[in-house]
Amino acid sequence: MRAVLLAVVIGLASVNPLHAESLVGQVQTVTIARGDTLGALGSRFGIDAATIAHDNGLSLGAPLPVGAELRLDNRHIVPSFPPDVAVLVNVPQRMVFAVSTNRVAAYPIAVGRASWPTPLGGFTIIVKETNPTWDVPESIREEARRAGRSLPLRVPPGPDNPLGAYWLGLSLGSVGLHGTNAPSSVYQAVTHGCIRLQASNIEDLFGLVQVGTRGEIVYQPLLMLVDGDEVLLEVHRDIYRRGPHDPLAFVRTRAAELGVTDRVDWDAAAGVIHERAGVARGIARRPARSFSDRSGS
Repeated sequence: MRAVLLAVVIGLASVNPLHAESLVGQVQTVTIARGDTLGALGSRFGIDAATIAHDNGLSLGAPLPVGAELRLDNRHIVPSFPPDVAVLVNVPQRMVFAVSTNRVAAYPIAVGRASWPTPLGGFTIIVKETNPTWDVPESIREEARRAGRSLPLRVPPGPDNPLGAYWLGLSLGSVGLHGTNAPSSVYQAVTHGCIRLQASNIEDLFGLVQVGTRGEIVYQPLLMLVDGDEVLLEVHRDIYRRGPHDPLAFVRTRAAELGVTDRVDWDAAAGVIHERAGVARGIARRPARSFSDRSGS
């Protein structure tokens, strides 16, 4: 699979979204195309650039030779959906999930920076608009003035519009889900509270929802999933400092709830918490090798 030939969504998971977590994404190999960078790949696939570098034995600023292959792991745990919710945003995970006919589509997003956070809580989609005009909030214009720049009152549709081609307005003040003219900003915490998607992804999401669709914005930097013999843990940076004060204690409690305390390699779990790679990592204990396995007989 070439990095330039991407599916619209990270993954689709069969799930009863009201009752259980699930897993989206995959471990895959991509071939580097001209212009690719670790940051650009991370924005498109929903992986931190540092995680891609670590998983491939690269330094973070290393150039990517055209034609080289990279291993990308963009597996993400889908949080449980609250009742009657069809769109779920998890801020520290920088992912949005949408239910469609008992399947979940997953998209990487940009969220509000720590000094201008994305609000949490339930919402309803109240506006669907194509080729929106951006009515620039006075708070953003004031911020620009303090930085020595000026912004207009309105930005018409077009390539300079930071809302892109689609706008989904939420019942949370001026916050919405929208496209962007800065695709490399996706999968970062850099916005004024709104939620940005890549152009193809917002187009796809736009077609899945209607005015009146209910959603929720949550804050879950640690997620855990039992998938057959696997126990998976996904840990993100606590960008708003609203996560558990003791992450390992949180994981122990969650493991007990899932009935897998004895199946967890707790050294591996501590390592995943320390790494904060932002993708699902296996933490199940592996069976001890028998004498015949060790001897090769």
